[in-house]
Amino acid sequence: MLRIIAIKVVPRSSRNEIVGELPDGTLKVRLTAAPVDGAANKKLIAFLSEEWGVAQSKLRIVRGEKSRNKLVEIDG
Repeated sequence: MLRIIAIKVVPRSSRNEIVGELPDGTLKVRLTAAPVDGAANKKLIAFLSEEWGVAQSKLRIVRGEKSRNKLVEIDG
């Protein structure tokens, strides 16, 4: 089963954390990584994988690789 989750990323934060849900249903996530050379995207996948107990290979950014607003697909 595939699920798509809208995520708003706040890079260069003091810690990695899921802040909560915005009024439109988007999940807000803070990351310590800077948005340079895909570092924040890699950190997002690694962080979500650890938080949700899902293999990193099951997570994929389907839209927004160069934006703070992303759509992440979870396979399984």
